[in-house]
Amino acid sequence: MRFNELNIPEPVLEGIRTAGFTECTPVQAITLPAALQGRDITAQAQTGTGKTAAFLVAVFSRMLSLPAHDQGNSPRALVIAPTRELVVQIDAEAKVLGTPAGFRILPVYGGIDYDKQRTELSRGVDMLIGTPGRLIDYLKQKVYSLKKTEFLVIDEADRMFDMGFIADLRFMLRRMAPYDKRQSMLFSATLSHRVLELCYEHMNNPELFSVTPEQMTVEVVEQELYHVGKEEKFGFLLGFLRRNADGHFIIFCNMKSTAEKLQLLLNANGFVSEALTGDIDQKKRMKILSRFKDGSLSVLVATDVASRGLHIDGVTHVINYDLPQDAEDYVHRIGRTARAGAGGKAISLACEDYVLSFPDIEEYIKQKIPVIPVTDEMIATGYKRVSRPRGKDQVGRGGKTQHASSSGRSSGQRDRKRRPQGNRGQAPHKTAREEKPGA
Repeated sequence: MRFNELNIPEPVLEGIRTAGFTECTPVQAITLPAALQGRDITAQAQTGTGKTAAFLVAVFSRMLSLPAHDQGNSPRALVIAPTRELVVQIDAEAKVLGTPAGFRILPVYGGIDYDKQRTELSRGVDMLIGTPGRLIDYLKQKVYSLKKTEFLVIDEADRMFDMGFIADLRFMLRRMAPYDKRQSMLFSATLSHRVLELCYEHMNNPELFSVTPEQMTVEVVEQELYHVGKEEKFGFLLGFLRRNADGHFIIFCNMKSTAEKLQLLLNANGFVSEALTGDIDQKKRMKILSRFKDGSLSVLVATDVASRGLHIDGVTHVINYDLPQDAEDYVHRIGRTARAGAGGKAISLACEDYVLSFPDIEEYIKQKIPVIPVTDEMIATGYKRVSRPRGKDQVGRGGKTQHASSSGRSSGQRDRKRRPQGNRGQAPHKTAREEKPGA
């Protein structure tokens, strides 16, 4: 299906041509006809499948087709996303698609000028895109209202649950026009019972679509697993990078301390890298991502803050330096490669600390991951070692200094808590989250 075969106004078609789109992706082809008719939709779809353009094209087309009423200080459309990175990406695509129609589009999220965002929002916008924390902050200050908002998009709804945002999400939904007075669209990588409950509670008989589930991405990624001891892991990684020097790599670790130490080791041994963890300020985070996207940085070390919501073309390898303890995280991590039909490879290292999650991962993806024998020549030796810099130690209870151990398990350095082994299938108890109200 081509975009010009659909009932899309010419200004939006102009934006589509500017973006270089001609034919619809599967998620666009299956959701756009219903969305353009004003139906509420719920779609199972992931980043990299074209879902952002699907809901933007639908919302912009409907905004042009329906007469604009006096909105007061309510944006006509609200897009809620769980992470700053995803908000930035949606905003960039929205500005390409919506500029020919003259729409005023504003992203709001933590880490950048608070007062500047507030001032721009108070002037009125057509589409507001933001993370729950910052959106609620301005909403409570009455900088804007949701009473006359006509269009709602919730992106990566399952991630909202994972990050503890569901109470914030419901806070905003209760302050919007009734569900039958607006058009709502929800996208999620998995349509769990809790996501569907949200749909039926706050949407108007949504039409359900299942488009390219996450598991489909697993099938197109070439996967390999290597059993290595934790003392051999860096030597194996270094050897692998040297054998694939032309690659573009995202390396995932389970803890911030591991990511930081790995970055130091890689830089000391000739591989310029940056670490992307949850406590990095927004300006530095965006600078790192910009360098990685334009190719000037070929190695990105990350915790699960980067496992979802990042659409970066040309990632040749995802390397699980630490095998994730949650099977869903494995799927989201390796989905950073093999984007938009391109090839990609996922390499996982199973050490004694994390190998127990291997059977759960295979059960979840419903396939066996090939195990490749490790030979001595695969493991680099004689490499430069580094010690953790001063100031990286943690101050624990009672004022005692806790030094990071070789496994990186010092207190307070986990980006996410372990899922309790006795509660499989249940949501883990959250004590913290990546985005905080007002952050």
